[in-house]
Amino acid sequence: MQREIIVGVDRSARSRAAADWGAREALLRGLPLRVVHVVPPASLDPVEQWPYHPEAVADHVVAELTGRHGTLRAGAESAIGTPAPVLRAVGRDAELLVLGLRGEGGQAGTAVGSTAEAVAEESTGPVVLVPGATPAEAPPWRSAGVAVGVDVRDPSAAALDFAFEAARLRGARLHAVHAWQLPDSAVSPPLPILEEDRATWEDNEVQLLSDALRPWRRKYPDVDVLEDVLLFTPAEALAHASEGAELMVVARHSGAGSTLRELLGRLRCPVAVVPS
Repeated sequence: MQREIIVGVDRSARSRAAADWGAREALLRGLPLRVVHVVPPASLDPVEQWPYHPEAVADHVVAELTGRHGTLRAGAESAIGTPAPVLRAVGRDAELLVLGLRGEGGQAGTAVGSTAEAVAEESTGPVVLVPGATPAEAPPWRSAGVAVGVDVRDPSAAALDFAFEAARLRGARLHAVHAWQLPDSAVSPPLPILEEDRATWEDNEVQLLSDALRPWRRKYPDVDVLEDVLLFTPAEALAHASEGAELMVVARHSGAGSTLRELLGRLRCPVAVVPS
């Protein structure tokens, strides 16, 4: 089966930003792009749709993208069904599935759309969710490299491999972030925590992060890696690391839906969610 990148679109400006990100990623990886528009059956009332033609949405996006990126290989596809399961199905064998963080049906004040959340939580492959900047704007994530969250006690090989490869393709630095917490015994001690104890605990976390990254440093010797150990919650640590990043990579662990939703609501750069 041909390797490709798939981007799901609707009529929103947010999905145009996601499509543009997908086009740039396809060019970077030397892959074709497939633009997919899924129309829910309930929205096919001709009166509701006029003057729009749902079957032409993907074609219009492809025309915009190929006009903007002359060497892009892109095709359009329209489907009828519930967006999340249809997109998961068409993206099952894709190199990447790309979506806007919110779509045209997103409610004001909602950080993550229901389709994006459902796809990210259950997709069998990597999903990149792009926040709502328009393609014409200069995105704030252009020059600060790639960041990845690392659980040193259960590192995700898939997420680390994805992150190192993304950094290699971009010639960018990889910022590897590990969030840690004080031991339970130190949370409510009868006496203040000694600085020497805190330093010892932190040194141990630093060593664990170094150990977790060692196989990928050997595999990707040309990738410059910044190792960062932060005394924050995972959501706080990754939100901090995502500021100005070009791409944030997070692992999706089984049963971690609420944690993933919290992360997606706080990160402000494109986020690759990689199943562990």
